[in-house]
Formats: sequence, C-alpha cells, structure tokens
Amino acid sequence: MRPIPSKDDLTICFAHGAYRLAERFALRSTGIRHFQVATLDAFTSRIGEADVVSVSMLWRNELIARAPRLAFIQSISAGMDQYSRDMLNAAGIRLASGQGVNAEAVSQHAMALILALVRQLHLARDNQAKRHWRGMISDLSLREDELGGKTLLIVGLGHIGSRLARLARAFGMRVIASKRDVSKGTQDADAVFQQDRLLERLPEADIVALTCPLTPETTGLIGAQALAAMKPSAFLINVARGRVVDEPALVAALTERRIAGAGIDCAVEEPLPPSSPLWGFENAIITPHVAGETRRYEDNVIDLLLENLDRLWRGEETLRNQVV
Repeated sequence: MRPIPSKDDLTICFAHGAYRLAERFALRSTGIRHFQVATLDAFTSRIGEADVVSVSMLWRNELIARAPRLAFIQSISAGMDQYSRDMLNAAGIRLASGQGVNAEAVSQHAMALILALVRQLHLARDNQAKRHWRGMISDLSLREDELGGKTLLIVGLGHIGSRLARLARAFGMRVIASKRDVSKGTQDADAVFQQDRLLERLPEADIVALTCPLTPETTGLIGAQALAAMKPSAFLINVARGRVVDEPALVAALTERRIAGAGIDCAVEEPLPPSSPLWGFENAIITPHVAGETRRYEDNVIDLLLENLDRLWRGEETLRNQVV
C-alpha cells in the first residue's frame, strides 16, 4: 500500500457539497493542511494535491489516475458501492467506510417513520394543510394504533439495525431480525434468522424495516413475492438503499392496498422524479434520503478519520471500518 506522509507533510481533501467538514476540522487545531471542494469539477482539478481524501458521492474511480499522492480514503458514508475495491487495491490506496457515524440518526429516523405511520401523523399534517379537524373514528381498522405487542422485523442487524431494535423494544415491541451470522447471537433482537428464511418470517411482522447494506444479495430483496408475504396491515420502512426494494412492485402493493403503507427515505432514482407515483400515496411518507442527517455528522466523520490516521502513523495493519 502507498505510504502515508507524516503529519507535517500531510494534506487532506474534504469533498462534499453540503457538509462543513473543513470548517469543523479546523476547530480541532491539528495543524494538518486541509481544504474542501464542493463540486466534482473542483474535486477533479485538486485531487492531485491530496494524500488523504474524505468523500462520499463525489467519488469516481477514474480519479485514481489523477491522484498520485493519494494513500487513504476515509469515506463519509457507510455505503461503498461507488468504490472499486479492485482498482483501489491495485493502486495501493486504503479505504475505510463511514459505517456507524450516523447509526443513531438513521435508527431514530426509522423509529420516527414507524411512529408517524402508526400514529397517522402524516394524515394529521395533510388535514392541517386543509384546515380540517378530523372527528373520532369508529372503524378500528382506520384508527391510530400503538406499538406495544407488535412485531418488528429488521432486515440487517448491523449497527443501525441493533440500535433500532433497542428503540423498538423500549416501546414494548417484539423484534425479530435477519443477519448474516446467526452464531453471534440475538444481540438486541428477541430472535434472529438467516436471510434465506425471510419469506418464511415476513408474515409475522407488523412492521418491516430495511437497514441492510446494498449488495448483490440484497438488491431487489423486497419484491412482489416478499410484499405478498407481508400482512395487509403491515408497514414497510426503507432506510437502507432504494434498490433493496423493487419499486414497481411497491407501487403496485400500495396502489392495491396489499400493505398498509410505507416510510420511504431512499429511492432507486434520487432525487425522486416528480413523475414518480410514490409521491401520490396518502399511505406513504417520503423523506429525501435524510435518515442519516445529524448536526453531529461532520464531527463523527472527523473522529473516525483521525483515529484511522493515528493507526496508519503507528504502522497498524487494520483500520477501523477497513474495506481495502
């Protein structure tokens, strides 16, 4: 792997269009040279100056050829699908993910979507916009509900899924979850199962929450068959990646009321096009991929970056959240 320069010789490039990483980094008074770019054009023109890059969706694998000094990428996000591990490894560039930096935010956002759907806050907001005071409801199936005693099925019991499980259990929910290695125990869930048993377990769930990474195995995981296995009274929550869900199948399920509703934080195409039928569903809440947003985000990323730089300077082989 490419050697990392000493602290005095190091230059870090922060590349993001919104996060104020350089501003927050300067407050640490590390003495390390750094700069920030906000566009792909600026990133492309200046990446050659950087020994370390902290980036997310501005990354392009063809930039490797323009970065002869680059030794380490600290990703800002947990998602890794934009990085070619083979190309980075061939170039001798280390890569660490941002896994965990926004786990609290994403799990809380998922819980907020669950509460909003069950307590019908989206319908209350619609009524507020219409200045309509809704009366009491006799039909039990249309009334607000509570979470105690309901079953939450979490797809992916990692950092985010485990935190969501703890939150759900605080509301008196039963939590079951899929995970890759069930031998490590139930963690914060009441029961765990292998991913290949998902269709078998879906009928148990009142709420299905997706907190898994996007992989070849999870792409299209929630399709027509999975949606058909859910209860008609169940809600789907997606704080994972848009492509984990077969979007046309979800549109069909919502249209035909084969599930009760959905909380959608990510879509296959982002921004979600105005023509998307998902916008029109009364029984859906859409947030614009903001589950991970938090006022602590920059500082959490910087904590991870500095820890990994210290490991590299000490000559350690393993980084926190190492990918390459």
